[in-house]
Amino acid sequence: MTTTAVRRPAGRVRELLPLLGPAMVAGVAYLDPGNVASNASAGARYGYLLVWVVVVANMMAWLVQYLSAKLGLTTGQSLPELLGHSIQSRFGRSAFWLQAELVAMATDIAEVIGGAIALQLLFRVPLLLGGLITGIVSMLVLALNRSGSRLFQHVVTGLVVIIGVGFCAGIVFAPVNGAAAVGGLVPHFTDSGSLVLAASILGATVMPHAIYAHSALTRDRFGGIADGAERQRVLLATRIDVTVALAVAGTVNVAILLLAASTLPGVTGADTIEGAHAAISAALGPVVATLFAVGLLASGLASTSVGAFAGAEIMHGLLRARVPIVARRVITLVPALAVLALRVDPTFALVLSQVVLSFGIPFALIPLVRYTSRRSLLGNATNRWWTTVFAIVVAVLLISLNITLIVLLVAG
Repeated sequence: MTTTAVRRPAGRVRELLPLLGPAMVAGVAYLDPGNVASNASAGARYGYLLVWVVVVANMMAWLVQYLSAKLGLTTGQSLPELLGHSIQSRFGRSAFWLQAELVAMATDIAEVIGGAIALQLLFRVPLLLGGLITGIVSMLVLALNRSGSRLFQHVVTGLVVIIGVGFCAGIVFAPVNGAAAVGGLVPHFTDSGSLVLAASILGATVMPHAIYAHSALTRDRFGGIADGAERQRVLLATRIDVTVALAVAGTVNVAILLLAASTLPGVTGADTIEGAHAAISAALGPVVATLFAVGLLASGLASTSVGAFAGAEIMHGLLRARVPIVARRVITLVPALAVLALRVDPTFALVLSQVVLSFGIPFALIPLVRYTSRRSLLGNATNRWWTTVFAIVVAVLLISLNITLIVLLVAG
């Protein structure tokens, strides 16, 4: 009896391990270059002030991603597919697709620019050429997903490991002010600029395309699982999967902000990625700075691949049309390359893209809460009442912040 009791937890872990993975792919959205720009800018300009925003955003993201994953594995449909069935008029579906597509394009701009900046920092590649290279490599990564194998998932997970090492290496050597970091957990703002950056961090963390993508990933992995023991087992694995993915993403994002807060305040130009890289190199040495650039490159490659996957699913679900994903990648690459060709400040474009993302959150989050609260759709996996209440609170907070941001931007 004792031997059986000791072995049982280990056997349970081995049983659940093969079910993990979709959350790590979707979680790449929380480690994209927009996160780097937003968190680095927040740390450089406001020190430890916005640590609490990163932590709260990550807590929100856990709930949102779990609900999305649950929706896909219980219904056998992605969120865009369910929306496509629910919105009866062709105009309504097209309008919803347009806003989702614009958000996906804003995401892509951030990710391609991030990859381009990384290539310039590492190899002195011109930004436009770096953006093109990032787009081409992302097409190769996307091609791994064609056969439905798990190779795409494995490659993306490998890139996540590189991202984590690259961005967390500096914090080992940076003299973080512990008391100030703890003080940064107290929610407050100092001016409209800190509010804009908070919206940028939220947009970079609770990302609409990640909500759409996660439901598609679990649909493809598990299909629709009927009520019963198997569904409960997969839901347990999914909670673990989301917890691990968001713990990794949250740790990396906090590390970026802490690194910026401890080494970049007062440094001229440190609120740009290029300036941050130079300042990190001067303060912590070229090895740490190189690891930072490598992490940024892995971030751009992984996130733009997952973003393109999400965009294809959005089009399929809402317009009921499929464009070959590589062909779509070529089309959606154009806006990012145009931004680079027009010589728009890369870091400004990254931060602004994350603000745009924050406006797309309600369009994904409100339907997600609505669908996961319907017993006729999810059966025994329907949200408990307190889960729905908390999700509604999250949606209201995000929408309120976005309205406040619009007022500030117009007034400014």
